[in-house]
Amino acid sequence: MAATTDTQFPCMLTIEVPFPTSRLASIALKSLQVDKELSPLVKRTFSIVPSNQDAVNDAEGNTLKIEYKATTNRMLRVAVNSFMDSLNLVIEVMQELDTDVIGAKDVTA
Repeated sequence: MAATTDTQFPCMLTIEVPFPTSRLASIALKSLQVDKELSPLVKRTFSIVPSNQDAVNDAEGNTLKIEYKATTNRMLRVAVNSFMDSLNLVIEVMQELDTDVIGAKDVTA
C-alpha cells in the first residue's frame, strides 16, 4: 500500500491476478476496464505488471493489477464483489475459447 492515505478514499485494496501469458493479461485488462465504476464513491485503476517470479524474464508483464479505493468498507466490498463476478466470466471465456489457455492446461495435466 502507499505510504500516504487519501482522506476522501481511505479504504484501499490491491488485487493481482496472474495469467499464463502477457497476451491473456492484456485481453483481461481490455475486457474489464470498459465497465466504469457506477458509484463516485469508488475509484479503481488497472495496470499490467510483471509477476514477482518472472520480473526478469517477462518484460511485458503477465499479471493484471487492480487497485481499488473507496469511501467506506461497504462500498469497497460491493465494488470488488461485482468486479470478481466479471473477472470470473472473463476467465471462463478464456478457458473455453482461447488456445493459450487450452495449451497451458495440456502442459500442466
